[in-house]
Amino acid sequence: MKQILEFLTSASVMDLAVDPRVLFAAAALFVLAALFRWKYVLLFLFGIGGFLTVIRYSHARGGASIDDNLVVFSVGTLAVAVVLIYFLFIRGD
Repeated sequence: MKQILEFLTSASVMDLAVDPRVLFAAAALFVLAALFRWKYVLLFLFGIGGFLTVIRYSHARGGASIDDNLVVFSVGTLAVAVVLIYFLFIRGD
């Protein structure tokens, strides 16, 4: 348990996003949430995954200007937020 806590406190968010152990745990949690129909867990995983994807894509555009990266980040974050709001508040059960 001590090793897990040390790993989590020493790693940055983007390091955790590409770590195979974290990806395996997220995939296992996704499968369990899909099987048991845990809507909020699925939406949480979608939100985190979508947000990390937007950050990675906007950061990967190294040659683009700061304004272009900001537009990509803003539009991507807004798209993730709209999907989450739709499934949480509008669609319902």
